Amino acid sequence: MVLAKRSWWPLGGVLLGGVVLGESQHLGSTGLTLLAAGTGWWWLSRRRGSPKPPLPNDAAGWLERCTTLLGQFEKLDPEAVEALGHRRQTLDQWQADRQRQALTLAVVGDPGLLPTPASDLAPVLACSRPLQIHLGHPLPQRSGDWRWSAPFSTCDAVLYLAPAPLQAADLRWLMALPKGQPAWLLLRLPAGLDPQQVAADLTSQLGGDVALDLLLWNGEASSLASCLAPLAERVRRGPQALIDAARLRSLQALHRDWQADLEGLRRRRFQVLQQRTQWLVAATVVASPLPSLDLAAVAIGNGLMLQEMATLWDCDWSITDLRAAAAELAAASVALGVAEWSSQALLALMRLHGATWLVGSALQALSAAYLTRVVAHAMADVMALSVGVEAPDLARIKREAPLLVSRAAEAEKLDWPAFLAQARDWIQQQRQLGQAIP
Repeated sequence: MVLAKRSWWPLGGVLLGGVVLGESQHLGSTGLTLLAAGTGWWWLSRRRGSPKPPLPNDAAGWLERCTTLLGQFEKLDPEAVEALGHRRQTLDQWQADRQRQALTLAVVGDPGLLPTPASDLAPVLACSRPLQIHLGHPLPQRSGDWRWSAPFSTCDAVLYLAPAPLQAADLRWLMALPKGQPAWLLLRLPAGLDPQQVAADLTSQLGGDVALDLLLWNGEASSLASCLAPLAERVRRGPQALIDAARLRSLQALHRDWQADLEGLRRRRFQVLQQRTQWLVAATVVASPLPSLDLAAVAIGNGLMLQEMATLWDCDWSITDLRAAAAELAAASVALGVAEWSSQALLALMRLHGATWLVGSALQALSAAYLTRVVAHAMADVMALSVGVEAPDLARIKREAPLLVSRAAEAEKLDWPAFLAQARDWIQQQRQLGQAIP
């Protein structure tokens, strides 16, 4: 109760000030009401949304996030039993890996360069923990996504073997190394190459985004141990730190993949909601034609759509907050001329097809439907970017609304033919309903 009084007393003070000012200026009851409402709205509009929760910095925090995502998958798609079981198994495997004591090293590239089998590297890299070497066959010269697969992507460290000069495929694989994974490049130099020049060329080719240590080797078996000394020193100095960092990276990658899958599921569900709502809006406009500027109010007036979107994105915002955020996007849509663009495009199509399918108020109704489509798309983007935020930051949404709306409009323009096909079906349904009414 005390907290409630403390949070609302500024609003009461503002409203009381409005009353006093209204009486002193002889504004009357109507002017007083408007003044009080205006000052109250001014105070409410100054509220800022809750800041986005910071990302976890330890495995426990990321594990909690992954567990939360698992619950959201179960809530949104409870019938996907096999997929849910696979995700639970993946999380259980990560939990089991927490007991791992051995250090894992991926030896990839061209293991044939070594004078002995890669397993013979274990004594050279011996440390206080057992060493497991995952030997990779020569990596493919072509790949569709250049993405490292398990177990190499989850190893504690990577030793990449290649002759100098590097081939284009080697460069692509090195640039695709998982971010943060410790990596060493053992480069065998043929006679006649300047080591300093080779190092400078490699730094230029890889750029600053790829962090790896370069080990230049002359190809003689007797010098291999001394060449691998920096890697051996790093392994001996902190094997547990390498293991802990690898576990954290794997959990972060798991969360990233699950978050992308969950967003894809949400977008598929959202498309059904989006299409249903746009034609409800169109039917509303047909029943009660509105001025073009009022189409923005129709675009955000469907509280049911906003509430269903909030459920999809597990958003706890109130309906007032949802409508306020949608209002900013709708205002930006009107300012950017989304409704006018759709009207002009529909008029051009009407000239091609005559008056056979666009009649009466259908043009305005379809423009309202398309505006709703764009605003809903932008609102979905806002919710996707605001996961975990307790209340919307209306000031930030207002600043970013033009960019969000322009991106949404561009995406929806690509689907314009599908919208027109749906529009023709809707118009036909409206005609049939009109003919059925005596």
